[in-house]
This record gives sequence, structure tokens and C-alpha cells, in this order.
Amino acid sequence: MAQAKEGPTGAAADVVGDYDAICRVLQLCTEGEAKGDIAKLQEAFHADARMFGSLAGERYDVPIAELFALAESAPADTGTYRSRILSVQQTGDAAVGVVAEEGYWGSVSFVDYFQLARIEGVWKIVCKLFAHTGGEPPEGI
Repeated sequence: MAQAKEGPTGAAADVVGDYDAICRVLQLCTEGEAKGDIAKLQEAFHADARMFGSLAGERYDVPIAELFALAESAPADTGTYRSRILSVQQTGDAAVGVVAEEGYWGSVSFVDYFQLARIEGVWKIVCKLFAHTGGEPPEGI
């Protein structure tokens, strides 16, 4: 589901183009996590982004570089990973994307809430908030 709100000019400019660009950034993120591809993650996230959530009782409030390191050392896709963009909402230069991830490290599931900002014409994720919805992470994670 996509929803664009009217901006201060009274017109939603390029709804389809913005939607596609936002989805591309969300896809870069999930592909980067799945394969441990740091270049894709760096392209998707703003350098000052943060990640919040909890996994198996451990709370995370960390700079996004910690997600990059985790993805590089333990990629999400161990054979059963899949993800879907559930919704995108956008108002001007601000957007929220909701993504479901299943089979992360084999059995873990998440729902992710991404906040995005268009900065100098480019969409970047500025915050990832995740909810652990099922499964147990592997030892050492």
C-alpha cells in the first residue's frame, strides 16, 4: 500500500517515482542484510542512521554501523530468508516503509519500520525500528 500526502505546494509531485525510489532503498537494505553486502547497506542508510528494537530480550539502540558489522559477520539468508515491503507512506521529503522479514538466520522473523528522508534529492533510511515477531537467533548473535 502506498500513500502520498499533498505537500506545501498543494500537489503531490511524482508519486510513482518517489514510491519506486523509496522501495528501491528498502530493497537495498534487505538485500544487503540477506547477503552481508555492506555496499548496499551503505547506499541505503544515511551515515548517521540508528537502529532500535529488541531481539530475544536484548535491547538495541545502536549506530547503523553495528547493523553493517552484524550483516557482514552473519548474513540473514541461510537458505530460507524472504522479505516483503508491506507499505509505504510519504509526505514530501519524509516517508515510512514497513517491511516483513522471515527466515532471518533460518527461523527468525521481524517487522521493520523504516523512516526515510529525501536528502539532497536522494532517499536514505535514517532510522530502523524492528520488532522481533518469532523464532530464535542462532548462538552468538
